[in-house]
Amino acid sequence: MMLYAGLLLMTMAVGLWRVMRGPGRVDRLLAVQLCGTSGTAILLVLAQAQEQRALRDVAMVLALLAAMISVGLVQLLRRRGHG
Repeated sequence: MMLYAGLLLMTMAVGLWRVMRGPGRVDRLLAVQLCGTSGTAILLVLAQAQEQRALRDVAMVLALLAAMISVGLVQLLRRRGHG
């Protein structure tokens, strides 16, 4: 289980690198979505490994927040005329 968490953490690191260096705003938006999805998956893997139900609840909240942030960023890009 910890191997999966480590691989997901590496995926999140690549996403954070893309947020910092991404060539365009759309690439950065996709990287933010990747980080939210990876963070949710890491929490779910850790919840299963440690048998903690509270981590599942935190993962659900993170998934909802990541979706709302993505919607907000798309609206921001649309208002500025980049999409």
